[in-house]
Amino acid sequence: MSSEIPRLWAPWRGEWIQSQKELRKDAQTEKDKCPFCEMPAQGPSDETLVLFVNERIAVIMNKFPYNPGHLMVIPRTHAALPKDLSPAVWNEINQAIPLVMECIQRSYSPQGFNLGMNLGQAGGAGIPGHLHWHILPRWVGDTNFMPLLAETKAINAHNLTIYARLEAEFKDFAEKLADAMMKSK
Repeated sequence: MSSEIPRLWAPWRGEWIQSQKELRKDAQTEKDKCPFCEMPAQGPSDETLVLFVNERIAVIMNKFPYNPGHLMVIPRTHAALPKDLSPAVWNEINQAIPLVMECIQRSYSPQGFNLGMNLGQAGGAGIPGHLHWHILPRWVGDTNFMPLLAETKAINAHNLTIYARLEAEFKDFAEKLADAMMKSK
């Protein structure tokens, strides 16, 4: 038996993929009803799950977290791809991410983190038109059989409890971010 994976050629699939191009374009550029545009505009609250917002970025809790403390850093600019962000926004996001990780570390003492973004629907983005960074705290043994067998993730705290715990860490976030921005110049 060969170790090479067999290939099934289906060139007709290319035509279908190309026919979906306009649908993908619309999903990436649509600003109407974008939660990552609407939630920060309402400001920080346990209702919106926004922990921090300024004119360029926001930090919000994931409404459907993988683990407690699963946060997202989002640009206020509605953009689907990193190339669509200004250098100032890109820099501010890069300065904010380590500070967000520190807030999570003080609140939950994770043993590690997953950090990344899903770009486009095929890349796993739930909101493909507005890019965002996930900051996910991890602990040894935080995986179990539930997601595999029952397609269910058990979270050990309610979002309102998680928000209240994290909110205290974000009281002086604006000052810390401003300081980090000054040092990055």
